[in-house]
Amino acid sequence: MKHDYTSVKNIYIICGKTDMRKGIDGLATLIQDSFELDPYGDSIFLFSGWSKDRYKCLYFDGDGFAMLYKRLDGGKLQWPKDENEVRKLSQQEVRWLLEGLSIQQPKAIQKSQKGVF
Repeated sequence: MKHDYTSVKNIYIICGKTDMRKGIDGLATLIQDSFELDPYGDSIFLFSGWSKDRYKCLYFDGDGFAMLYKRLDGGKLQWPKDENEVRKLSQQEVRWLLEGLSIQQPKAIQKSQKGVF
């Protein structure tokens, strides 16, 4: 059974610069070896290179890998710089990122934690 991209369980951003010449096998190896994550899991992985005007998405849909490669015509992504970090993103953070905003919006209203009264 094929997966639905909109209901994927995890969305990960590979921070820092990724060699955008890498194809599916190279990106899957990076996910597995450098970050110890499962490229076959119910996850989308996001990568960007040095110019931050393009990104790749890698996704396993049950019978093979799909890769999306997008080059922006205007503007750049605010991609986190830490080379050795991978972050799990919320749907909201993905929207911010792909709209050219930082994934950390200091003025956004944050979800409330349960308090003690």
